[in-house]
Amino acid sequence: MTKGTDIRELALGVLLEIEAGDEYSHIALRNVLEKYQYLEKQERSFLTRLVEGTLERKIWIDYVIDQFSSVKVKKQKPVIREILRMSVYQLQFMDSVPDSAVCNEAVKLAQKKGFRQLKGFVNGVLRNIARKLPEMTFPPEKEPLRYLSVRYSMPEWIVEDWMKAYGQETAEKMLASCYEERSTVIRVNQNRIAPEELKEQLEKRGVSVKRAPYLDCALAIENYDYLGGLPEFREGLFQVQDVSSMLAVEAAGVRPGDYCMDICAAPGGKSLFLAEKTGVEGIVDARDLTEYKAAMIRENAERLGMGNIRISVRDASVPDPDSEGKADVLIADLPCSGLGVMGKKTDLKYRMSREQQNELAALQKKILSVAQACVKPGGILVYSTCTVSRAENEENVSWFLENFPYEPVSLQGCLPGELEEHFPESFAGEQPEDTMKQGFLQLLPGIHACDGFFIAKFRRKNGQ
Repeated sequence: MTKGTDIRELALGVLLEIEAGDEYSHIALRNVLEKYQYLEKQERSFLTRLVEGTLERKIWIDYVIDQFSSVKVKKQKPVIREILRMSVYQLQFMDSVPDSAVCNEAVKLAQKKGFRQLKGFVNGVLRNIARKLPEMTFPPEKEPLRYLSVRYSMPEWIVEDWMKAYGQETAEKMLASCYEERSTVIRVNQNRIAPEELKEQLEKRGVSVKRAPYLDCALAIENYDYLGGLPEFREGLFQVQDVSSMLAVEAAGVRPGDYCMDICAAPGGKSLFLAEKTGVEGIVDARDLTEYKAAMIRENAERLGMGNIRISVRDASVPDPDSEGKADVLIADLPCSGLGVMGKKTDLKYRMSREQQNELAALQKKILSVAQACVKPGGILVYSTCTVSRAENEENVSWFLENFPYEPVSLQGCLPGELEEHFPESFAGEQPEDTMKQGFLQLLPGIHACDGFFIAKFRRKNGQ
């Protein structure tokens, strides 16, 4: 271990920050990893796995702790609660760590954080769990809502919604996908390098590289320390972006010279892809709500050498008369519940609620009602979200078509044919080839080889 650095203490600090609601998990963890760049690769991996794993399995872990603790999880002091959670995760899911070491390190950490009087409590609970965990029983499968919630550490309201929308079999595949190992998916900046050439360069540095699904410009990489350490990243040869996000741009059918708008653009992945497709003779008008977000787009645009992007700070829910009727293509990838990317944002499922989801659906309607005016007659509007909520997706499509002078545009021919493969028999809805003809597609985690994502394509009617 790096001298003077207690990895478990760092993990505890990140977990406490997230639990307090001060920061999202991926940002809090990234900040610590950037601050402690001197950590060895093995230590960075241990820290990442411990934080992400403890968050991912929190409902399961709390279920376990409540069986053995005289003080239930919700009534425990925050520091003790997080120490117990991260320790139970190690006991169950990190076989390389001996049970005795888990218990001893937890006791030391409790004492170090000023809870000497609770050393015995921590030690007793964890040693009891270590002995009896293999014998524990969990909710029976005949109670699918409770069973799936505990097994996959997913709030019951999400499990209930997914079972209702997609059937129990598909819902369980979606839940299981949250725990699958994920490569980092990147989009090659083909203005500077070909995909095969970038693949060769990265492999020479020891990075594992394979083709990502669906698109030739997408690669999946593993076995690297951190992105900033790769010269190819610093030189702007690629951008981190999931395939699902790239598909939203593919759906738009951008042509060289188009004037494109991306109204909620940060961190800029879609804007950069639009800029590549529209070429130097085109313009991408990238907007977002704050200067912080605009700076993220600007940094990525400069790194990738995209000089045809105009970046500004604008509220997408406020009408902009100067932009009305100008866009050939408008991308509206709007704020959403994010339930399609919970495998990457491990604490998001605990922060979201049905009430917040409904509020987001209303915000999406408000933004769409403003954005649609910026598209020229005959122009294209692509609406997308990174969620699997019908209130935010299909229901918003129906509302939009009922209220504005737009028509749906088939996605067949502009998206890969593989996406038309049938869902399992238990899928409680239309098949993807049917919805693609109607101009929209719901990508599901665990079913498609990408994030959960929704894409809908509309054309503004001429003369309206």
